[in-house]
Amino acid sequence: MQFTLVSCMKDDSWTGSQPIVLANKGLFIVNEGNFMYGNSSLSYYDPAVKQVQSDLFYKINGLPLGDVAQSMTIYKNLGFISINNSGKIYVIDSRTGKYVQKITGLVSPRNIFFSNNGNGYITDLYAGKISIINPQNYQITGSIRTPGHPSTEQMVEINDRLYVSCWSFDNTVLVIDTKLNQVVDSIKVGIQPAGLVLDKLNKLWVLSDGGWSKTGTAKRTPVLQRINTSSRTIEKSFSLASDATPSRLAINGTKDTLVYLNSGVWKQPILQESLSNRPFINPENHLFYSLGVDPQNSDLYIGDAIDYQQQGVIYRYSNYGAKLDSFKTGIIPGSFCFK
Repeated sequence: MQFTLVSCMKDDSWTGSQPIVLANKGLFIVNEGNFMYGNSSLSYYDPAVKQVQSDLFYKINGLPLGDVAQSMTIYKNLGFISINNSGKIYVIDSRTGKYVQKITGLVSPRNIFFSNNGNGYITDLYAGKISIINPQNYQITGSIRTPGHPSTEQMVEINDRLYVSCWSFDNTVLVIDTKLNQVVDSIKVGIQPAGLVLDKLNKLWVLSDGGWSKTGTAKRTPVLQRINTSSRTIEKSFSLASDATPSRLAINGTKDTLVYLNSGVWKQPILQESLSNRPFINPENHLFYSLGVDPQNSDLYIGDAIDYQQQGVIYRYSNYGAKLDSFKTGIIPGSFCFK
């Protein structure tokens, strides 16, 4: 019954009944929900008073967020929320949470990135292209074909070049000229590049999870690699254990230390010549699923999916590893967006 309701409503005609004040500084938590259940949700956390507001999108706008919320990006006080299995992006006012518009005509949107040229770029799990949007009128204005690379994921930009990871069963980072809006180069990396960040030296770091196979017999090589963005060559390559399952690569506020998940939370200074040999935060009995780093103070936010069925929990740690707070959120907290 719940799924029928989600699929049939005219979502752009609904209005909410609960005005909510959002703190000027905080973070949105995008909760994926369960595939095909339409129970994804949006939370907002104010670290100054340690207060979380759950199911925010529904409370403010009177409609569910949709089926599998993937990520959120803020651009000029507008929050763009990618709803993967619903094939759309909701646009909200990031100051109030109120619905502004929606973008449709997408296959399976993953992440949204706003370039210095004013365009928005949307990666996709299945489309074989990156969609281009005008954030002023919310219209899709074009696309960039990615032949041979149907699945695109994370994005970063430097000097009018957009670097895009090709994740699902792929081993490529594409280089896109944002003036021409076309692929101009590609870099071969580890299998399934799951994370992409730029450090303070403008080096590109790629975390590849090594892929998987149905039989479990295929050799896996999870790897962390550093790319010189001038020569577009791999400068450093750190192999993780074959049974490692790394994910969620992030970087601290000063952009000199990488942070990623591999059961626990790991830190890796960008100038360190070998991999750290023990986790920064042990998982204990938690299922660490998502990771966010506050760009101002480098606080860590770690999402625990628990059993993928009940409300998840967020743990907040200081940059030095002191536990600061924990709170419940929606089902499967998947990503964070700092305001």
